[in-house]
Amino acid sequence: MTIVTVVKQVPEAEARVRVVDGALDLAGVTFVLDGMDEYGVEQALRLREAGTASEVVVLGYGPRETERALRTALAMGADRAVLVVGDAFDDPLTVALALVEAVREAAAEMVFVGGKHADWDSAALGPALAEALGWPHVDWTTALRVEDGRFEAEHEIDDGSETLRGSLPVVITTQQGLAEPRYPTLPNIMKANRKPLEERSVEPRPKRSSARSYAALERQRRRVVIEGDARSAADELVRRLRDEAKVL
Repeated sequence: MTIVTVVKQVPEAEARVRVVDGALDLAGVTFVLDGMDEYGVEQALRLREAGTASEVVVLGYGPRETERALRTALAMGADRAVLVVGDAFDDPLTVALALVEAVREAAAEMVFVGGKHADWDSAALGPALAEALGWPHVDWTTALRVEDGRFEAEHEIDDGSETLRGSLPVVITTQQGLAEPRYPTLPNIMKANRKPLEERSVEPRPKRSSARSYAALERQRRRVVIEGDARSAADELVRRLRDEAKVL
């Protein structure tokens, strides 16, 4: 079984990110592998070491500088990496659609995605990728068992936790508690530089949203209260998102 773990490169926690003239200024910022993604990489490696998986592929999306995060995952022990070159500011829906082909080409049966990414502060990528693939999705996973093409996952809910069982394939979003990430050793860091890293591009898609200009977002913001009962209000909201905002 091949496992794909999606990784993202984000500013380190102590980085000072500024907004200049309504746009992000990332000059001098150090970028690292997102901490949430490390849990997915570690869990995938443990499944491979247990003989459940045969290959771990790390998949990234972003500018070519994202190779740094991919090399970190390779130094942890992943077998190979794929970088889909795109805009670092692309929203999770755009990213999910761009990653689908790479997941399918890897013939993966399980995909790990960080529960919430530090740059967008968003938990949308995992569910969006599951929807794009047509796979089931388990979020905020804290324990996972895989055997004979089936999975059993524990995840957090508002009033505690619950256990979900199902058949592969599946998209799992991870969080602290699933598997404590290992530190790359110096020999593995050296080996990571020799491991295969494929770079590919995707056909341009219409941008759904952008975090590049906060001033533009503020100008476009509309405050609308939709009246009526819950069902009719939901129907009207979907219509406006589809026909007016054109984000669905």
